Amino acid sequence: MRRPFIGGNWKMNTDHASARSLAHAIAEGTGADWAADVVVFPPFPYLLPVAEAIAGSPVALGAQDLSGEVNGARTGEVSAEMLRDVGASWVIVGHSERRHTIGESEALIADKLSMALGSGLRAVLCVGETRAERDAGKAHDIIAAQLRSALAAIDAAAMDDVVIAYEPVWAIGTGITAQPADAGEAHREIRSALAARYDARLASGVRVVYGGSLVPATAKSIFAVDGVDGGLVGGASLKAHDFLALCTAATVGVAAS
Repeated sequence: MRRPFIGGNWKMNTDHASARSLAHAIAEGTGADWAADVVVFPPFPYLLPVAEAIAGSPVALGAQDLSGEVNGARTGEVSAEMLRDVGASWVIVGHSERRHTIGESEALIADKLSMALGSGLRAVLCVGETRAERDAGKAHDIIAAQLRSALAAIDAAAMDDVVIAYEPVWAIGTGITAQPADAGEAHREIRSALAARYDARLASGVRVVYGGSLVPATAKSIFAVDGVDGGLVGGASLKAHDFLALCTAATVGVAAS
C-alpha cells in the first residue's frame, strides 16, 4: 500500500519566530509511529531554523523551489546542493503559482526536476489545469502534456523519489475545492499518463496527492477517493492544529480508500 504524504507549503508567509513556532508545534504533534510522510516547505530564509525546530521528529524539511543550474552567476537562485546543505530532503517543482504567475516554462520545470532528483532530493511535481482549460474540455490533455514534458528525461528508477500533486489551478487560493469525483477523475488520468510513459505497475506505485484549497472540513471526502494518497496543503498548513488534522485525515482516509 502506498504511504500517505502530506506537505505543508507555507509559500511567502511566516517570519523567523513564527516559522520556528509553527515547525515546533507540528513536530510536537507527530510521533515516531506516524503512518504518513509529513513534510514542511518554509520560505528559503527560514529553512535552517525550521530544520532545527523539527530535528529528531518524523517531519521532513522541503524547499519551495530550486534552480535548474548547479551553481554560478544566477543572482537570487538557490541550488539543489545548497538545499541539501541546510537539511532539505524534498523540493516542490512546477507549482502552479510559478507556472502561471512567474511564467516558468515546461522546459525549465523539466530541468528543475532533473536537477532535484540528480542531486539526491525527492520532489513533489505539480500538475493541473486552469479554469479556462477545464471549461474548454482540455484538462486531461493539459495534465498529460505537463507530465510528458517534466518526466521526459526521468527514468523509472528515479520515480521512487517523486510525488505527483494534482493542483486544479481554479481551486488554489479561491476557497473552492474540487469535488471528490473531480479529484478521482484527475488522479486516474495522472496514473494513465504515468502508465503510458512507464508501465502500469509503476503507475500504481507512485503517490499522487491533491492540492487545491484543502482544509480539514473537505479533506475526509477527498482522501477517501481511491487513488488519492494525501495532499499538498497551502493556507491550512500555517495553523498547526489544522495541518495536523489534515495529516490525521490523510492517514485514516488513504488507508480506508
